[in-house]
Amino acid sequence: MAKWGEGDPRWIVEERADATNVNNWHWTERDASNWSTDKLKSLLLAVQVKSEEGNCEVTEVSKLDGEASINNRKGKLIFFYEWTIKLNWTGTSKSGVKYKGHVEIPNLSDENDVNEVEVSVSLAKDEPDTTLLALMKQEGVTKIRGAVETYIRTLKTEFTQGMILPTLNGEVVDPAPQLPAKVEESKVKTGTFASQPKSVGVKIPTCKIILKDTFLTSPEELFRVFITQEMVQAFTHASAVLEADKGGKFQLLDGNVTGEFLDLVPENKIVMKWRFKSWPEGHFATITLTFIDKDGETELLMEGKGIPSPEEERTRQGWQRYYFESIKLESIHRYLNFFKFSFFNQLNVINFHISFLKLYDQNCLPPFSLSLQSWQAI
Repeated sequence: MAKWGEGDPRWIVEERADATNVNNWHWTERDASNWSTDKLKSLLLAVQVKSEEGNCEVTEVSKLDGEASINNRKGKLIFFYEWTIKLNWTGTSKSGVKYKGHVEIPNLSDENDVNEVEVSVSLAKDEPDTTLLALMKQEGVTKIRGAVETYIRTLKTEFTQGMILPTLNGEVVDPAPQLPAKVEESKVKTGTFASQPKSVGVKIPTCKIILKDTFLTSPEELFRVFITQEMVQAFTHASAVLEADKGGKFQLLDGNVTGEFLDLVPENKIVMKWRFKSWPEGHFATITLTFIDKDGETELLMEGKGIPSPEEERTRQGWQRYYFESIKLESIHRYLNFFKFSFFNQLNVINFHISFLKLYDQNCLPPFSLSLQSWQAI
């Protein structure tokens, strides 16, 4: 079985004229928060609507919280933006009476289409009813959505200049300064840790994954599988180093996976910082494993937050295959060996009946229970 990460085409890259960000593969990020703040304010403050009943206009951006960034990965641009916006508007009726109100946009983000963005319009407290409210809820909301659409379009055009770099035979556009060569990574040796750079974190678009599976063992034993070095090496079939304490670091799968234990609650929960080596340098996801007792079985809930969005499916499959399925396969292998050499060689009983036989071995990953309604030894 190929190890997690083998055969990764990211190392087959094209030579570039400026030797910068070869094949546009590596993460490059541009912070668009300040630009977005100015752009959104200018677009929203320009919103005005008129009718026979009077006119309304946005007069103030009272709240604009959030962030925006653009990432270049493998020559593809990934846009991340998330904003919570509150506006104040003023309406003037045909007779000259003024009214005040508010607009709230709680979910302007890359996860929602423009038409899905919620725009809530209301009158200010103690303001009397007016037909201008209906004007703002209809034409006003339409123009506000138009302003949001303009922001997204310009973010994806004006603000992305120079982020996709040319290839060797392409036209050279805004080449970035060459960065110093990266120091060669230290090799991982069983029993010792290679030095790890301090995590400073990077802002990238991320996602959340949730996996659930059931294991025929107790929470205590399954918990032990994840924090015992010998057991981890057995089910991953690769070298591993673990410090099973709060704040302890780990390296798994020959150094392809690294991280740190943030919290260890025996038989209940494991929380850890976790990263795969191909992720952007300094970025860790937070993985929480919850062990739930289900009458002799254990339901394992894995929740991963901060997974790089382009790595979502790869991470999901990696956990399912190299953790969950591997633990079960290793358990069956150990169980069969134990059954063959321990049960048959040590028990010489003829015509015995047993309703429940529990096979337990400290080396079994994890111990299994076997129901036998009737058994006749040969």
